[in-house]
Formats: sequence, C-alpha cells, structure tokens
Amino acid sequence: MATVTATETFDPPSADGDARRVQELGYEQELKRGMGIFDSVAMGFATISPVVGLYAVVLVGMVVAGGAWLWVLPVALAGQCLLLSVYSELAGKWPLANGAYQWTRRLIGPRYGWFTGWVALCAYAVANTTIAYLGAPWALTLLGITPTAHAIVITGALLVLLCSLVNAVGVDALKLALRMGVAAEAIASVGIGLALLLVFREQGFGTLFDTFGAESLSGGSTFAALLAALAVAGWAFIGFDSTVAAAEETKGAAKHVPRAVWMALLSVGALVILNAFATTLAHPDPAAVVAGKDIDPVSTAVVSSFGDWSSKPFAAIVLLAFIACGMAAQGGTARGIYSVARDGVLPFSGFLRKVDARQAPIGGIVATTLVAWLGLLLGLEATAIGSLITFGTAAIYCAFLLVAVAALAGRYQGVLSRSKARIVLNVLAVAWLAFETVNVAWPRTSLAPVGAPWYQVWAAPMVVTLITLAGLAYLAVAKPAKAV
Repeated sequence: MATVTATETFDPPSADGDARRVQELGYEQELKRGMGIFDSVAMGFATISPVVGLYAVVLVGMVVAGGAWLWVLPVALAGQCLLLSVYSELAGKWPLANGAYQWTRRLIGPRYGWFTGWVALCAYAVANTTIAYLGAPWALTLLGITPTAHAIVITGALLVLLCSLVNAVGVDALKLALRMGVAAEAIASVGIGLALLLVFREQGFGTLFDTFGAESLSGGSTFAALLAALAVAGWAFIGFDSTVAAAEETKGAAKHVPRAVWMALLSVGALVILNAFATTLAHPDPAAVVAGKDIDPVSTAVVSSFGDWSSKPFAAIVLLAFIACGMAAQGGTARGIYSVARDGVLPFSGFLRKVDARQAPIGGIVATTLVAWLGLLLGLEATAIGSLITFGTAAIYCAFLLVAVAALAGRYQGVLSRSKARIVLNVLAVAWLAFETVNVAWPRTSLAPVGAPWYQVWAAPMVVTLITLAGLAYLAVAKPAKAV
C-alpha cells in the first residue's frame, strides 16, 4: 500500500530514477519501462485521434449549428489547455498511472481520490465501447458487408479483442502498433486536410458563419445552438490522459510525460481544426447536412473531391485510426484499473492488479475487454450509443473537474506551486470544467435522435447521478479508503 505524505521527495530522471521514484511513492516497478517520449506522445495522440475525434463530432456539430459550429473548436481546445496547465504539473510531480486517482488522493485524501478514480474508470470504459462501435462500420465497408446492428456489434467485439491482444503481448508490441498507426493517421490527416482546403474548396468563407437554419433545433437561438455545438466539441479533445496512464512505462516520466501531454493535445487539436474547416469548405452542400440528408459529411467531402476510387482507401485510413485509438484507449483503461487495484480498493483487486510475464497489466486488460463487450450490447439499439457517448463525455469532464479542484486545494495547502500564474490558470481551469461539465450533461432534444424518449434526452445526467450514487454507496459499505 502507498503511504502518502506532503513531503515526498522528487528525483530527477536518471538510469534508475524512474523505478526509485515509483518506490518512493509506495509501489514496485512492475510494468516494463520501455517507452520513450514519442511513444508517450503516440499514446495520447492515438487516443485523442484527429480522425476519430472529427468523425465523432462533425455531423452533430453541423446539424445543431451549421457551418458556424467550427468556431467552438478553438474555444474547446483553449479550455482544455487550461486543464493541461494543471495536468502537466501533476504528471511531473507524481508520475504514476491513473493520475485522476493517484494525484487527488494525495492532494485531498483517499475517499476523494477513490471517488475520482471511480468516475474516471467509468468514463474510460464507456469510451472503449464507443470507439469500437464507431469503428466497426468502416471495417464492414471494406469487407462489403451491410452494417446492420448485429454486424456492427459483432465487428466491434472483434475490434475490442484485437486491441486487447496487442496490449496483452506487451508494451513493445503496443508502441510499435501505435507508431505505425499514428504515422499513417498524421500523414493522411495533413495531406487530405490541405488538399481539401487548397485544391478542392467548394464553398466561400461565408459558409463558416452560416447556421443554415440549424438554430431552429435550439428554439431559434444561435447562442443556444453554439452552446450545444460546444458540448459536442468537448469530445474531440479528450484522451490525452492516456499519456499519464503509461507514465510507469515511460523513461524519464517526470520530465517527458508533461511534455508529451501538451504535444499530443496540441498536435491533434491543430489537425482536428484544420480538417473540420477543410471538410466543411470542400463539402458540395453543407445545407444538406443540416437538413439531415447527408449523415456522413466527411466522406462526402473526401469522395466528391478525390473521386469514387478514394472511398475504399479512405475507409482503410479511418479504420486504422480507430484501431490505433482503441489500442491506446484500452491500454490506458487497463493501466488505470491496475493502478487503483494494487491498493486493494476495487472488487476483485487481486485479479485486477495482476501483471504477467511480459510485464503487461493482464488483469486490467481482461476486465477492460469484458466491460467493452458488455457495453457493445447496447449497440443493438442504435440510438442508445448516442446516449452512451454523451454520458462518457460528461463523466470524463466530471473527473477532470475533480482533478482541477484537488489541485487548487493542493495550492492552498502549499503542496503545489502558489505562483500567481499557476493559481490563475488553475481557477480558470476549474471554471471552464464546471461550465463544460454542465454544458455536456445538459438535457437537449437537439442532441438526441429525432423522437427520442425522455430517458435518452436525460441519459447523461441520469447515468452520472447513478455512478455517483453507486460510488458513494461502495465507499460507505466497503470502505475502500481504509485500505490505502
């Protein structure tokens, strides 16, 4: 068990400094420390993913706010940069897997830390399901199979298994797969984005300020429409904490992980914004997207620009991005489970903390696979996945908020820097995260399927409330905080 004190020392990176630092924080070096800084960046880049992020938000963004939705992307990115000013500081001070749990229990206490870790793990588990579900249709497209609900669920389950097997082979296999996936995705994103913007632009720049009447879904208010778009945009800039999840496998983690977090978010953020603008301006008829006549605006922009021959190669690129994203996200979740379970504070902690001969967190990998498979069963009702995405986004912003609040408490106690700049950035991060958490969870009919029942509109606040009550009940009955 880890013993926490406010006077924990810090060793600069050295040949044995990483393992020694882990020992000082109360643990043994069990995972293989084989990742360099660019592998750490790849872990975060793949999880955030410019392709996956764009595909998850562009359709809904355009439906609720037209071409004008693009302007919320820089706002969401700037807000997340406020969070990263806190995250990077904490990652350097306590370079351990599952920062949401490890940092907050050191800053406020074991109960607060356990609850934060619980919320984060629930959000990560949901993300694994949605990544597999959204990636499955691209695999079916390549195979020429009609994407029925059952076909998507089965294919999604196979994608989950593939990603889990790569993680189970060990960190060397994971980092090699991520390097190839990220390189292909980055090159394709830059190439396609620039080509669409510079060669195949169909629309004038006025399109970027035109809602095409989309505000009618928000009671005729353009401001309300942009708030809804901002809630959607929040999904495009999460996942960078996978770099933190791999901290105990990163060489010179205290130095490199804080840099990797920034590099991953800013590089993906730039590509998402580039491609969002490019696909909107290259789309032959943005108004058709708002009217619901085009449910795949990115593919429409690409294929109409490059020709029909590009549909299969483009689908292959998108599928590769989803697979890389799935591997990184599942790897991050498995390491997050391992980090909490080794304190004995989860059900079946003995199994969940297991590390195999390859030094992979095999207990967490198995649990992550099973939970993702169970979540995919919701895909048999297609509209349920939309609610799952909204809940997952709201839950991860809740976890971010809990981390930022804990950091602010740490500054008051003198555990973290009390410089004016750090305090101001931390306060702004708390304000942004509180706003965006409420904004994402706010029940909107504009973000629900047409004719959706009330429980789908209210899915995010209802499920967040449910996991909160479940977490508090477990804290009260099992008293996991006493084990730390």
